[in-house]
Amino acid sequence: MSYITKLIVALFGTASLCIFVGGLSQSISSGFAGFIGGAPFMIIAIVVCCMAIYDFYEESIRKK
Repeated sequence: MSYITKLIVALFGTASLCIFVGGLSQSISSGFAGFIGGAPFMIIAIVVCCMAIYDFYEESIRKK
């Protein structure tokens, strides 16, 4: 797979994951659970998005 194709597909996948998890976290925090009830999930979502972005960097951008 070419470098540009790999970069575009990885960026799209990582962005889709982060948008989905961020929206889910926002809907839990603003819904029935409230901010305090949704805070643990929000922290987990932030950590997961950070790990996904780091993996995108390691696999697609960084030259080995």
